[in-house]
Amino acid sequence: MKMVATWFQARRGLAVGTVVGALTVGKALPFLVKAIPGATIVNVTLSASAGALVAAVLVYVGYREGPYPFPPRKFSWGLVGDVVRERRWRLAMGGYLGHMWELYAAWTWLPVFIAASVVAHDGNASGARAASVIGFLALAVGGIGCVWGGIAADRHGRAWLVNLAMGISGSCALLIGLAFGRSLWLLTPIALVWGFFVIADSAQFSVMVTESVPPHAVGTALTLQTSAGFLLTAGVIQLVPMLAGWWGWAWAFAVLAAGPGAGMLVVRQAAAFVSYGWLVRR
Repeated sequence: MKMVATWFQARRGLAVGTVVGALTVGKALPFLVKAIPGATIVNVTLSASAGALVAAVLVYVGYREGPYPFPPRKFSWGLVGDVVRERRWRLAMGGYLGHMWELYAAWTWLPVFIAASVVAHDGNASGARAASVIGFLALAVGGIGCVWGGIAADRHGRAWLVNLAMGISGSCALLIGLAFGRSLWLLTPIALVWGFFVIADSAQFSVMVTESVPPHAVGTALTLQTSAGFLLTAGVIQLVPMLAGWWGWAWAFAVLAAGPGAGMLVVRQAAAFVSYGWLVRR
């Protein structure tokens, strides 16, 4: 995200959104591989590993800094303190944590939810391949959501975009349980809408971070943001199957709506600081 940000200023939301969109499609691809007849866990793992290797080669061979580089700075705990004391960063971070409460737990368990719903509806596992394909589509459509989110944020403002995306994705987290065990014609549209909006705002939180701290602190600010976000989501990923065991899959995702709900409150508070020029299109 920092690398691509060196190439853009006015359209940074779209640029970072495109990078996160590529990540989203990459996250979905193993489910498509799994749907291929005869695919094993070895095939799925090798496909993901091959993608990482190709990405490393592309960056090593082709990447160079853009015309708007951020000044390099050696790591220091003092710089961490400077970032944390910045109120704009803390507000962006609060919204991001609400987003991350939902995102990876949804990504991890939505294909499992779909497969369990197929079994509950049909009484057997004959639709496992169809469930994998729908799981792939539900995640991959988020790549389009990221690009759309970048365009919308650059046009209407980041606060507008993240509030819309979190409102819709949180609603889907509450609603999708009502489609459990029912026809795929009912479940699939909700899954696709959720997959589109659950990631559409993700890149914009990172753009907010790049705009809320001095240029020399951008790398540290993004590192703190992503580290805390993934630490949080690691716990929520473990929580969802526990809830499924207690309440059943029909209600396991409802708790994820708390993240977008809290995130919207933080972002609305942050919108009061638009005079700083960090939430709106410049």
